[in-house]
Amino acid sequence: MVTTYIRRAYSSFVAHVFDIPARLLAFLLFLTLLFIPFAIQNTYYLRILILANVLAIFAVSWDFLVGRTGQISLGHAIFFGIGGYITALLSSSKFFGLPIFLTIPIAILAACIIALALGIPSLRVKGPYLALVTMSFPLILAALLKWYPLNHIFKGEFGIRGLPALVPRLDWMTIGQQRVGEYYVTLILLFAASVILYKIANSKIGLVFVSILDDELASKACGINVTKYKLMGFMISGLFGALAGCIQTHLLRFANPPMFALTLSFLPVIVTFLGGLGTIYGPIVGAYIYYILDSYVLRDWLPRFLKETVGVTLPPEFDFAKLLIFTLIVLILVIKLPRGIAKFTTDKLGDLEEARDLDERGPRIWKTYKKKEKTTSTGSEPTASS
Repeated sequence: MVTTYIRRAYSSFVAHVFDIPARLLAFLLFLTLLFIPFAIQNTYYLRILILANVLAIFAVSWDFLVGRTGQISLGHAIFFGIGGYITALLSSSKFFGLPIFLTIPIAILAACIIALALGIPSLRVKGPYLALVTMSFPLILAALLKWYPLNHIFKGEFGIRGLPALVPRLDWMTIGQQRVGEYYVTLILLFAASVILYKIANSKIGLVFVSILDDELASKACGINVTKYKLMGFMISGLFGALAGCIQTHLLRFANPPMFALTLSFLPVIVTFLGGLGTIYGPIVGAYIYYILDSYVLRDWLPRFLKETVGVTLPPEFDFAKLLIFTLIVLILVIKLPRGIAKFTTDKLGDLEEARDLDERGPRIWKTYKKKEKTTSTGSEPTASS
C-alpha cells in the first residue's frame, strides 16, 4: 500500500514537475529557500530574506489586482497600513492586548470590509482616474493618523510601539534562532498566499477576471456582473495586502504613518514589473531581486567596494537615489524584457521543453516535423509573391 502510494507520487512528480523545466526550476528554487537558513550565519542577511518574503506577499496581492482584473491601483499601501494599524491596536498591551494569532485574522477581515467600502465608489472610474483615486486614499489616512486630536490613540508620527514579536524570543533562544523562526513563518505564509492566489487565478472566477480584463463590454454582454467581480478582486487583493502589513508590523514591532507612504505604494509596482506582471510568481522573483540589490549590493557591497578600491565614501543622500536607480532599472527592463525577468526565463525554458519533446520522440518525428515545416514554407512562397 505504501509502496504503491510512493510510486504514484513519484510518477506524478516526474510528469508534472521533473519533465517541465520551468516547474523544475521553481521546485529547485523553493528547496533553496527552504534550506538557505542553514547556509547563512549572518542574521542581517537572513533579515533581508525575511523582509523579501513580506514584500513578495505584498507584491503578489498587487499583481493579482492589476495583472488579473485590470484595476490599476497606485495606493495599495492603504491595505498594508490598515492591516498593520489594526493588528497593532488589537495586540498592544495599552489597548486590547490580544494574541497575534487572533489579531492578524481580525485585521485582514477588517481590511476586506474596508476594501469593499473603498471599492464601491472608486471602481466607478477606470484607467488613470482609478489610479489617482486609489493613490489619494493612503494620503488621506496618513494625514488623519497624524491629526493632533487622535494622538492619544495613534500616537502621531511616533506610531504605536512595543508590540509583540511575530516569533517570540524565548529564554533559551538566540537572536539567530529567532530570525530563523521568522524566516520560516514568512516563507510559509508567502507559499500559502501564492498557492491560494494561483488557484483563484486559474479557477472559474479567474477566467471571469481574465474576460473582464480582455473585454469588459463583451463580459457584460455575456451576462457577467462586472461590478461584483471587480469588488471581489479588490477584496482579495486587500486581504493579502493587509496580511503583509500585519507581518511587517510584528516583525518591526511598531506601526507608524510611513506605512501609508506613496513610495510604499510604488514598491509593488517596481517589484512586479521587475519579475513579470500577471504571473503570480513574477513578483516573488522581483521581491528577492529588489532586496538583494537594495539591502546588499547598493547598501553594503557598493559603498564598501568604492571605499576600498577608489577611496570614495558615498554621501547619506545616496539612500534617496536608490528608488530612482530601481525606476531606471524597471524602465530598461520594460524596453528590453517587457514581460519581466521571470516570464522571460519561463518562456525560454518552455522553448527547451518543446525541443526536448521532439528529440525524445525519435528521428521519425523529426523527419515528419521537417517535412511539414518545408511544406509550409514552400506553400507560403506563392502567397508572398502574389
